[in-house]
Amino acid sequence: VQLVESGGGSVQTGGSLRLSCEASGYTDRRYCVGWFRQAPGKEREGVAAIAGDGRTDYADSVKGRFTISRDPARNLAYLQLNSLKPEDTAVYYCVGTDGGADFGYWGQGTQVTVS
Repeated sequence: VQLVESGGGSVQTGGSLRLSCEASGYTDRRYCVGWFRQAPGKEREGVAAIAGDGRTDYADSVKGRFTISRDPARNLAYLQLNSLKPEDTAVYYCVGTDGGADFGYWGQGTQVTVS
């Protein structure tokens, strides 16, 4: 399985970005997809996740501002980031489950910088 992110960049406070994640190698569509982030000097943080049935979950810090979605037919997942704050600055990683409940597959990461 491979996960490839795109869509990161630099924006001003209050701006928006949309991150995309393309998955390849899965044999069915029941996998969960999520996004983690890691800022310099901070621990990795789970941001959002979406199950194969569409159920979603968000970190409290992004609820109401970020939206996770997926297009199963195209093996794509998205993270819409609105009302961005400087504290959202981090490398964002797309993750996918590895047949169980663990996010065993990780993308290479994409940088989001908010100033």
